[in-house]
Amino acid sequence: MAMHYDINEYKNPLFTVDSVLFTVKEGALKVLMVRRAQAPYEGCWGLPGGFVDIEDDATTDVTARRKLKEKTSVDPRYLEQLQVFSGNDRDPRGFSITLVYFALVTEQEVSSHIASVDDVRWIDIKALTSLEIAFDHQSIIKHARSRLQQKALYSMIPVYCLPHQFTIGQLKAVIETILGKPIQRKSLIRRVEASDMFEEVAEKARSGGRLAQLYTVKRGADLVNFERNFSV
Repeated sequence: MAMHYDINEYKNPLFTVDSVLFTVKEGALKVLMVRRAQAPYEGCWGLPGGFVDIEDDATTDVTARRKLKEKTSVDPRYLEQLQVFSGNDRDPRGFSITLVYFALVTEQEVSSHIASVDDVRWIDIKALTSLEIAFDHQSIIKHARSRLQQKALYSMIPVYCLPHQFTIGQLKAVIETILGKPIQRKSLIRRVEASDMFEEVAEKARSGGRLAQLYTVKRGADLVNFERNFSV
């Protein structure tokens, strides 16, 4: 028997998709933020995201990428689901739910193509406390940063924000910036060798008065996870 169901007979929460994109540049961990041009929280900084378009978005993955392109012009190589945040005090418009994605990417030029945003920038994560942040996005960024730090301890995810060719020293510096603490170079070298993700290139880079070997990610290589965390 067919059942009649009218969604408009029920009160429905607001549902959005937000993305936390990190990068490392010049020894600083940065997060991609947009300044809102409309209420609520007009003039405040927030994460790029928005409502699902139920007519055109086949999945929330599509929503996340669509909103990133509209609001920042960034199209990340990958996005990973972080978690769901919900509550009746997140948004002054009513009970709201947001599904959050995150990723580590190379820094790139950003620009907005939507009227609801009047600025978009990579912002040093240490500067966030001095800004007016919309909704609960400060807390969401904190959760995403913690997840990024966890993954940097047991995976090769830090390579996602490195140039096409890089040195062990550059990789080490990125990992240390993410973790906020030093790691052992020998442990990193062993991890690079064990991952089988990388190959040496013919060129070398000058580093501190000597030539350093350059590496690149092998074509088609998958991200490798390890059973143990780094020694720090």
